[in-house]
Amino acid sequence: MTSPDATPGRGESLANPQWGGRFAEGPSAIMRAINASIGFDRKLWRQDIRGSLAHAAMLRHVGILSAEDEAAIRRGLEDIARGIEAGDFPWDEGLEDVHMNIEARLTEAIGEAGKRLHTARSRNDQVALDLRLWVRDAIDGLAGQVEAVMRALVARAEEHAATVMPGFTHLQPAQPVTLGHHLLAYVEMLARDRGRFRDCRARLDECPLGAAALAGTSFPIDRHMTAAALGFAGGPMRNSLDAVAARDFAAEFLFACAMCATHLSRFAEEVVLWTNPYFGFVRLSDAFTTGSSIMPQKRNPDAAELVRGKTGRITGALVGLLTVLKGLALAYFKDLQEDKEGVFDAAENLALCLAAVEGMVRDMRPDAARLAQAAGAGFSTATDLADWLVRALRMPFRDAHHVTGRLVAMAEAKGCDLAGLSLAEMRSVEPRITDDVFSVLTVAASVASRTSYGGTAPANVARMAAEWKERLA
Repeated sequence: MTSPDATPGRGESLANPQWGGRFAEGPSAIMRAINASIGFDRKLWRQDIRGSLAHAAMLRHVGILSAEDEAAIRRGLEDIARGIEAGDFPWDEGLEDVHMNIEARLTEAIGEAGKRLHTARSRNDQVALDLRLWVRDAIDGLAGQVEAVMRALVARAEEHAATVMPGFTHLQPAQPVTLGHHLLAYVEMLARDRGRFRDCRARLDECPLGAAALAGTSFPIDRHMTAAALGFAGGPMRNSLDAVAARDFAAEFLFACAMCATHLSRFAEEVVLWTNPYFGFVRLSDAFTTGSSIMPQKRNPDAAELVRGKTGRITGALVGLLTVLKGLALAYFKDLQEDKEGVFDAAENLALCLAAVEGMVRDMRPDAARLAQAAGAGFSTATDLADWLVRALRMPFRDAHHVTGRLVAMAEAKGCDLAGLSLAEMRSVEPRITDDVFSVLTVAASVASRTSYGGTAPANVARMAAEWKERLA
């Protein structure tokens, strides 16, 4: 971006020629610096050219443009696209934004016909269109990446449908679960994220082009034609003020990104814990870890930590846009220039986080023996004992909970697990307990018994993994 001390360059010593004749003096260097968006909105060039091609075709169809002018505009825009793709397009900060840069280059290349392209539209509906198209494209890419992470998780869940591990509440040992069940929980979360992206896409799938500055246009345009040409299933937006002012689609997109990033961050936090030697549940290879500049033994889960950290900037983009929007009356204000950088940054960083998580899921190597050992710690089968007392002795659950608590205290004092208590010791608390109680006090028996729909029983997990494989095929 131009600095305040910069020497005026091409197009900077006079007013921006696209503004017309009202501004006789050029803007100050500070004004140029704060006003220019070309440093970031050039990302919209594909969408801008796409919208201009559709607009030109419509103008010819309704008789506003001649066939010759439309053909010249089409050739000129296609040449510009090739130049930008090749990296030799002369972006000019003096022309403020991507729209004026492309239009100015088009006029330079094809003459008067280029000046006719902006008939019956404004930069207000043009930028609203470009951002909708960009977000729609971004959603398609991110939804595909979400599905890739889901597939990776499903594959590991299928592999570890019967691998027992500790389940936690409050990060304290609670009940045994299986690793496959744990991983499928994230599949469910990501499925909802995918649904949010799809819902957002459906709601934004209306075309603002033709709303012009805010009031529509007196030209006999065909907005349904441009909407169809640009693939907007919802047709043209029905209110010209709303069309240029609405950015809820961008906020909704950012919420979907922030929620997805939050889910990835929760998984990343678990990877950080699981790779700690005090847990020792999984190991990551050199591909997703780094070393220390001073401690040669270190293997740091930096990929997971960065996924966790980047969630802050993605959530920040959402808060930033909502803050921009909350004080705006209708219709367009320059504040809306601030809608793009956060959207671009969030989408790019979420894409990187999704790639990192997919890679870590495929890379991580669980230690089944360590997981099984941890699964039995902390009296994790205590609920199984209480449930046995209810089933076998017809004891009310609250009484069974109390008896089990006394037996846990006895085992804790003795320094053993529940299965380490003798039958006589158990009967000293509840005389009706039989040898059968020991059948429910193993970790394997505990997870196998959780057969309710959505439970952690290995057979359940295997069925659910197979179902997800089919749905994601």
